[in-house]
Amino acid sequence: MALTITDPRPEVGPGQLFVAGQWRPAGGGERLDVLDPATGRVVTTVAAATATDVHTAVAAARTAFPEWRDTPAKIRARVLRQVSDLIMARADEIAAVESLDVGKPISLCRAVDVPTAADTYEYYAALALTLEGAQRSVPFPAHAYTRREPLGVVGAITPFNFPLILSSTKIAPALAAGNAVVHKPAEDTPLSALLMAELLTEAGVPEGVVNVVTGLGTVAGEALLTHPGVDAVAFTGSTSVGRHAASVAGEHLKPVSMELGGNAAHIVFEDADMNQAVDAVIKAFVFNTGQFCMAGPRLLVARSRYEAFLEILSQAVPGIPVGDPFDETTVVGPMAAEKHLAKVEQYVRIAREEGGRVIAGGERLPGDGFFFQPTVIADLPAGSRVVREEIFGPVLTVQPFDTEDEAVMLANSTEYGLAAGLQTRDVARAHRVAARLDAGIVWVNDWAMLDPALPFGGVKHSGFGRENGPEALEAYTRTKSVLISLA
Repeated sequence: MALTITDPRPEVGPGQLFVAGQWRPAGGGERLDVLDPATGRVVTTVAAATATDVHTAVAAARTAFPEWRDTPAKIRARVLRQVSDLIMARADEIAAVESLDVGKPISLCRAVDVPTAADTYEYYAALALTLEGAQRSVPFPAHAYTRREPLGVVGAITPFNFPLILSSTKIAPALAAGNAVVHKPAEDTPLSALLMAELLTEAGVPEGVVNVVTGLGTVAGEALLTHPGVDAVAFTGSTSVGRHAASVAGEHLKPVSMELGGNAAHIVFEDADMNQAVDAVIKAFVFNTGQFCMAGPRLLVARSRYEAFLEILSQAVPGIPVGDPFDETTVVGPMAAEKHLAKVEQYVRIAREEGGRVIAGGERLPGDGFFFQPTVIADLPAGSRVVREEIFGPVLTVQPFDTEDEAVMLANSTEYGLAAGLQTRDVARAHRVAARLDAGIVWVNDWAMLDPALPFGGVKHSGFGRENGPEALEAYTRTKSVLISLA
């Protein structure tokens, strides 16, 4: 199937670093190409920061931090609300840039990415007003109380798959708490980070409070991790890179939050509503072209429903619209980069070698873009690499189970624990199984229900710490006790 790529794409100029409120080139003059994943063509370039550029950005953040820390919470909240308003005022522009950069369908960017980012800033604008200490009773004559204080300079390192959302989940709470930020976006998808720098400045964030350094993870990211002027690190990315980042941060005694890889199980019990379950299963593995750390790529189906469910998927999955992200009817766009496409191809090849039965998809689409068919693979053994490892693409493996205990055992059998889900009409079972699943978030009878008020994060090798909700503010504040003698 050949894909037709139309050309309503936005034109994006060359990107610079954003440091101390100013746009500036990288010190070494080097630049990185930014590709359109739908065509493989270069659409623009961005500055490739050196370690010295990162040091300059951290210095700017350190200089700006005291003023922002001491800004009344009411004013910080007002600025964050203005950020939210500006995001929605420029929603079409932001959605187009995010779609071009990541390859995700424009309809998804409009419906999910842009409003979620706006909601996140609005939510933390409200929470900025709730950060307060408490008076404590002590058994000696003293007035004792606690203060919640910002950490200082936060290094925010974000991934390629949800650049706008996953930068918002770090920058918004960090600013709400009174911190300054140096943001290092993914090298493949840096464009919305630069656009947000404009909006944050327009909203009233003072110079130097938010800085953006585009560039390679091995250079700019490493410099941010190791810089002594960075007080904390908020990281989202793969487990392998996160393990390194946590190790480096540990050497420098920096607090870190780690939102890492996932390989969620999606359990369909025999009493599930089949139509509802099929819709949720498909959404769980093709949402954002499967490039979703909380995707559901492992499907576990009660044996009595197994073959029937496979037959339904074999008919439904080939009909999922795959194509140009700027086509309003597209559901699945390209992978974000050639290397991600190659990884998916490799795993499907391994699945065939391991005896998997491909019942839908299984092939790269011809052309210059990075497209892969939504793919369903049945009958792989529980120990298969394709079942146990994170594929991060539109690939679903399907396995049968006989009992509830077996379903939970299979669901918990990988090293990951970010998300999980189940389909059942039995309320008692829903609560019982949700409590037993090793996951930071569990969905029942749907998938990917998310809101800034609800925390998410991992267990096991999926990381630690939580993003969203009031819980996220714990990563950006520390508690100080103050005691004044009354003797």
